[in-house]
Formats: sequence, C-alpha cells, structure tokens
Amino acid sequence: MKPSAGELAALAEKVAGWARDGEAVEAYLSRETDTEVRVFEGEVESLSSATSAGAGIRVVAGNRQGFAYAGSLDLDVLGETLGEARDNASFSSPEGWVGLPVPDGVQVVALDLWRDEMAVYPTASKVSAALELEKAVRAANARIRQVESAIWGDSSSEMALASSLGLSAADRSTVCYLSAVAVAGEGGGSQIAHGYTVGRAPSELDPGKAAADAASRAVRMLGATKPRSGHLAVILEPRVSAQLLSLLGNILSGEMVLKGISLFTGHLGEAVAAPAFTLADDPTQSEAWGAAAFDAEGLACRRNVMIEDGVLRCFLYDSTSARRAGTTSTANAIRAGYKSAPGVGAGAICLTPGNLSQEEVLAQIGDGLLVQSVTGVHSGVNPVSGDFSVGAEGLMVRDGQLAEPVKEMTIASTIQRMLQGVVAIGGDLEWLPSPAAGLTVAISEMSMSGV
Repeated sequence: MKPSAGELAALAEKVAGWARDGEAVEAYLSRETDTEVRVFEGEVESLSSATSAGAGIRVVAGNRQGFAYAGSLDLDVLGETLGEARDNASFSSPEGWVGLPVPDGVQVVALDLWRDEMAVYPTASKVSAALELEKAVRAANARIRQVESAIWGDSSSEMALASSLGLSAADRSTVCYLSAVAVAGEGGGSQIAHGYTVGRAPSELDPGKAAADAASRAVRMLGATKPRSGHLAVILEPRVSAQLLSLLGNILSGEMVLKGISLFTGHLGEAVAAPAFTLADDPTQSEAWGAAAFDAEGLACRRNVMIEDGVLRCFLYDSTSARRAGTTSTANAIRAGYKSAPGVGAGAICLTPGNLSQEEVLAQIGDGLLVQSVTGVHSGVNPVSGDFSVGAEGLMVRDGQLAEPVKEMTIASTIQRMLQGVVAIGGDLEWLPSPAAGLTVAISEMSMSGV
C-alpha cells in the first residue's frame, strides 16, 4: 500500500533524522501519476498511464556534498540511498558555498492546488473528452481538413521534504488539459494551429475554447505569404510573450550571472526596460501552472520582483548560488524530479498587465505585425549578447486592424532594445502551461526579414 500524504512527510522526517554528527541530510520524496490519451480519426491512437515514486537524498559534510536517488520509498532502500549519498560526498571536491538552506522565517502561503476529483475521474471519461474535442475542432469551421491530434493529459503529484537543519515541507497539486492541433485547408494550401484548455480538474476545462482556438488560429492563416522585409512595430500574442518572459526568467537566474552568461550581469539598479515593465516571479499565485507553496529545497515560495518599473532589482537564487553570490536564496530552487538535485529556476513569471484589450493595443499601434507563433527561440537567442532572431508567422496590422496573414519570415532585434521598446502591455493576462503567463505586448520596432 502506498503511503498517504502524511506518511510521506513522516518518512522524509525519519530519513532526515538519520543525520550523523557533523553532517546535514536532506530527504526529498515525491510521488506522481500521469495519464495521456491521444486520439486520431475517431480512434484511440495511444493511452498511457504511469505512477512513479522515489527519493532524492543530499548529504553535506565538511564542505562536500553528495547526492543519490532511488525509485522506491521502502525504508531499507532509503537507508541504502543515504549511504550512497554519503559515499558520493566523501569523493566530491570541497566547495565553500555548498550547504543546505535553513528556515528563513518567510510565512508559507496556503494554496489549494489539489482536486480530489482527479483521483476518481474515469479513464473512459478522459478518452471521451479527447474524442469529443476532436469532433468539436472539425465542426468549428468548414475549412478544417484534419485534426492532427487531440489529447487529454493529467498529472497528480505530491512531495515531502525534510532536512536535519529544521526545514519541513509538503505540497501536492493536480493539473489536467485538453489540446488539439487543427489543419485548415483552402485550395492547395494548408495551415496548422494549436488550441488548448488547462485546469486543475476536469470541471475547470473549457473544451469549446480549445476547439475554437485551434480552428480559428489555423483558418486565419490561410493564404499566408512571405512578406517584404522591413522595420516595423511588432505585437506579441500572449502565447508568444510567454515564451519571451520564460526566456527572461532563465537569463535572470543568479546562476547564469555567476557563470557570466547573462546579459544582465553588472546591471542591478539600472533601467533595462521601459518604465511600464514590471516583471515578477510569484509561485504563490494559485492560477499559475507552476504554483507551489514551497520551492524544491523546502523554503516558502514568495513574490520576487526582478524588474520594477523598468529597473533591474534582483536575480533569482537557490541556496547554493546565493552563497556563491554572497546573498540569500529567493526560494527559486527547482527539480526535474526526485532523480535530480535542485537548481535555479522560475516557477510563475508574470508581467504586470496593463488595461488594454488586444484590439485596443492594435488600434494604438496602427501599423505593424501581430505575431501568432515563433520558432527557434532557444537556438535564436544569445543570453550573453542579447541577440534575438527567430522564425515567425502572424498577421499584418493596418490602421489598427488585422490584415493579410504572413509566414516564413524572421523577426530580429536584441533583448535590450526589445525591453526598452515596449510601448503597450495588454490586460489580457493568460496563465499557460509554461513557467510564465502571457499577455499582449507591443514593441515599437523590430526588423522583419522576408522577401
């Protein structure tokens, strides 16, 4: 029988209590159940469900750190894993900044991220939801030729952490989503677009929105051509701005600053963006996909404002990078799972929204390009120089109205100029399945390379 949430926390406390004199021990235990249903042409293409559980254990002794993990919560296995972590610590090189965090007094924000509904939702209903989504996308517009994929996905995760230095944390959350890729066609041309809906329980999903989104975004791109090259205002749709903000979160990592691979190194206290630009990471917002009460080292999550009114205020740190930088952790430790030691990362990045709708932003800009999707974000952005060049598609904007669709072009600038060139921020905040929320963002000028 699997341990309950309370038993998971008690088990972590027990392992942490095995610490010897002169060493610190941290036990991170997690359990997760994931389901995915893919349908195609009215049939189930694949159905997978998996449950995993395990522990990651860190030991720090004499400025040496060791880590080991096991895919089991059996008490004897945990004892063996602790022994492996001790052995790994003895063979590691001493580093003055290694160590486990201690309680810092920040109050934990109570979050309701768990829905009992997920545990009893039948697999048959998940399959039915994916099949119904496929039908809805097809019915949304006569020009939808195919639904490339319709997917149901869900995840239920629990974690417990305890350390011999007094930290104790437990958290759990559920998420689910419906996603579809629509193929629209007219004449000899076709266009593809994606739509989705996310929530913490099936009752929070909006399948109609996902279907309409996929269909309308594909249809409006029909007849897209390659545009003429030039310089123009660029308006990023929420999905695109979320990618840019996620990228900024990575570049604002204190670890990247320490390694000298962040364009923001040495610029604390300086104006790095337009005055209307305030960017924060705040996992205590329950709407965020990455919401959490604790970070991956057991510290209480909190709101960290990285850029305030255009001025760079702070970087994001876990306990190790904070010691190296001579500062304190911002509770931004993350893990890929129990198999990995913690590193630095953002959980819920959000740009303070304005009060304009997307239509009002377009009207304010007048002429430009509305970017619907981009490709090559990671390969096309240099975090040191700030050079930014990505593939894009979208619609031209003329006199504040959407005009002809365009594709197969590149938009380019530098992150520095883009941040300073933000001239409008929409009020259409949308939490996405990503480390960042999206909203409409207008940039005064970028270069567009087409024909």
